[in-house]
Amino acid sequence: MWWRSASFIMDRQQNEAALKGDTVAPTDSSISNPNPNPNPMTSAYYETRAAHHGVVTSDWLAQAQAAIGPDPDPLPQLRPDPDKPFSVINEFNSWRKQPHLAEAVAAIRALAAVIRSSQATTMMQLEIELKKASDSLKSWDATSISLTAGCDLFMRYVTRTSALEYEDLNSAKSRLIERAEKFGEISYKARKVIAMLSQDFIFDGCTILVHGFSRVVFEVLKLAAQNKKLFRVFCTEGRPDRTGLRLSNELAKLDVPVKLLIDSAVAYTMDEVDMVFVGADGVVESGGIINMMGTYQIALVAHGMNKPVYVAAESYKFARLYPLDQKDLAPALRPIDFGVPIPSKVEVERSARDYTPPQYLTLLFTDLGVLTPSVVSDELIQLYL
Repeated sequence: MWWRSASFIMDRQQNEAALKGDTVAPTDSSISNPNPNPNPMTSAYYETRAAHHGVVTSDWLAQAQAAIGPDPDPLPQLRPDPDKPFSVINEFNSWRKQPHLAEAVAAIRALAAVIRSSQATTMMQLEIELKKASDSLKSWDATSISLTAGCDLFMRYVTRTSALEYEDLNSAKSRLIERAEKFGEISYKARKVIAMLSQDFIFDGCTILVHGFSRVVFEVLKLAAQNKKLFRVFCTEGRPDRTGLRLSNELAKLDVPVKLLIDSAVAYTMDEVDMVFVGADGVVESGGIINMMGTYQIALVAHGMNKPVYVAAESYKFARLYPLDQKDLAPALRPIDFGVPIPSKVEVERSARDYTPPQYLTLLFTDLGVLTPSVVSDELIQLYL
């Protein structure tokens, strides 16, 4: 149905903005469009990468950011115990106890605390201290892509300012704390921005297939339910940890019609599905994603049946990785309970995630804007430079 396609929705957003004559200040992530669409009859979605990037990230993103307000659900500040020596791991674990806080955001908050508690007497000492703390957090779970990417982006964002070279230590430290807090707030608000950006793609009467439990996908569906949209959701079981059961329970509390599927029933039910929504453990340089096991086969089935596959992922999950196949991934093993004894001679595949190449993905909803997979490499360059 062309009026529900990604290209039509984005063109409609652009045309509505043009009719209203709205002018919105460009955001940090938006860039000027060096290749304006010379043919208004041609969908902007199929123009060059730069042109498409300009279409989907300027006023649309600004409207979503303005809609969530300056501080949705303010995050409580942790008070350090003066009787205990500071430990970045302990600080990280304290933030992780917040029920709705992502692991990467907890790491970002912990690194900000490192700056506040530092007794360094030079900027070099402070940067070394930050680097050691970042390495400690990354080694806490070496298989977590979002944790590693979040720490790397924090280090790049906080220390990437030439003003530090010309300021005294106290002023430089204050600037670092300010930038650290800003980065933490941006990361904390990411889910709200993504939820706002995705709403035009969820239409009344649609059926959405989701896989496992993703906080940001749940935020998207929760906002759609609060906006009184009528839709139903198919939740896969999400083995081996069965996180789909948790998502189905949460959606049922919102009175959203839910059907729970075993993972092997995806192809059987795909003809009833209008779109697939998945989260991501990491977004890689190719524009593909690394996510829980089974995402790749769902995307393959959806692609074969011409169903759009949408990814909801925060920008702190953008990682400098370029896997070529499934075996390029660092192993993330999970125990699997089959309910019956397994002979020792039987080998069990215990990998918990797979890689989905970009050609099987339609759009990525991020706090940087709505991106095609081909634009991800451009965004990664801007994030890490």
